[in-house]
Amino acid sequence: MTGIGGDCFVLLAPKGSDRIVAYNGNGRAPLAADPEWFLDRGIGRIAPDSVHAVTVPGAVEAWYRLSEDHGKLGFDRLLQPAIELARKGFVVAPRVGSDWARDVETLRRDPATRKAYLPKGKPPRVGDRIAFPALAKALSAIAKHGPDPFYRGWIAADMVRRLRAEGGLHRMEDFARHRGDYNAPVATGYRGAKVWECPPPGQGLTALLMLNILSQFPAGDDALSAERCHLQIEAGKLAYAERDRHIADPAFAEVPVKRLLSPAHAKALASRIDPRRAMAALPPAMPHPDTTYLTVVDKDRNAVSFINSVYWGFGSGRLAPKSGVLMQNRGACFVVEPGHPNCIGPGKRSLHTIIPAMVTKGGRATISFGVMGGHYQPVGQVHVLGNMLDFGMDPQAALECPRLFFEESAVTVEAGIPDALRRALLERGHAIVPADPAEPLGGGQAIAIDWKRGVLIAGSEPRKDGLALGY
Repeated sequence: MTGIGGDCFVLLAPKGSDRIVAYNGNGRAPLAADPEWFLDRGIGRIAPDSVHAVTVPGAVEAWYRLSEDHGKLGFDRLLQPAIELARKGFVVAPRVGSDWARDVETLRRDPATRKAYLPKGKPPRVGDRIAFPALAKALSAIAKHGPDPFYRGWIAADMVRRLRAEGGLHRMEDFARHRGDYNAPVATGYRGAKVWECPPPGQGLTALLMLNILSQFPAGDDALSAERCHLQIEAGKLAYAERDRHIADPAFAEVPVKRLLSPAHAKALASRIDPRRAMAALPPAMPHPDTTYLTVVDKDRNAVSFINSVYWGFGSGRLAPKSGVLMQNRGACFVVEPGHPNCIGPGKRSLHTIIPAMVTKGGRATISFGVMGGHYQPVGQVHVLGNMLDFGMDPQAALECPRLFFEESAVTVEAGIPDALRRALLERGHAIVPADPAEPLGGGQAIAIDWKRGVLIAGSEPRKDGLALGY
């Protein structure tokens, strides 16, 4: 779900203030990735298992930069636990073990991946211990020398050599020129609070659009009422359609953030919702691969909302053999359509699904949270945040509440959704599909800061291997 071969986005509230800092650790496509190159070869889509889906990983640079600018312990010390786990091994947890077994075919395709991730040809079982000595070597080099070995040295060379052997367009220059960046977060008001997201090319704008649409309607008194769930489904359809039309790398395309978040636009979108009937116009099917999210609030009330991902389970399934870097497939989020804002291009960043979130009120951070799950994340954030702000749930109850998600022309519902709600949604014209128990709808973590009482209130996703820890 995550690793040094992926990307990273972060929101930081220094000392719990509302001066939110956003960092974009999103990698880019190779400089040779011209859309005409793909079209000339009959490639009209960047498939998740294609070598062309591998973009330059941005996580390592982001970790280092944030550590240098905001950390206290030093990068070398921060990486030591990870180095030890990679070298000596770690015990496979239940959720990870389940996903590992499901992704066997991905892991078998590449000989280096197969050797590292399928010991004796099989996925490790829950409770087994597994180590990654090559990755430990790479992490040790990064701890000692910073990002240079990863972007300009032997680790970069290892990744480039592996990718070019399969026809990838990647070169050392693509890695050497990578830089993440600080940028101004985007925000909207909701029920008296302010909700913050990283700006495009992240899809956080989608969650804000959904909140703006829902703000046009009464909150209601039940998170699982037919009225509330219908509105959430319809708001999601509208917001995702806007996402797919507009969100892209702002260095290459104009993303009309101000207009999209304007009250007038929210009212216009909300007016398209029939409270009694599902919309016929539907967005395209959207998978929701895996990601890792965490949030921490320290003794000084510095709040960090942090998300890291290789996109699909085990990313592209390609391993750089000497360094043990498993490479992401984030480039699958590009389209191959000249003129489209999110069309693949030289040095371009794709629309990105991973979105940390932060909530402030009265000049202070009040909730640091995120919901994993690829394209599900905006809907998941709105569901969890609405549970807290509209219905008074604590973080744990908000995360445990049953979920639903419009995808593939139907509404996927978890087992906990009441039968009465299912019937009411069917009556409104929604097709209903039961969720696969092996593929839960997202996963989240949250910390609420109670400034008046001086306590932190945390919740951890029951659908994943996470946990909440106090100090």
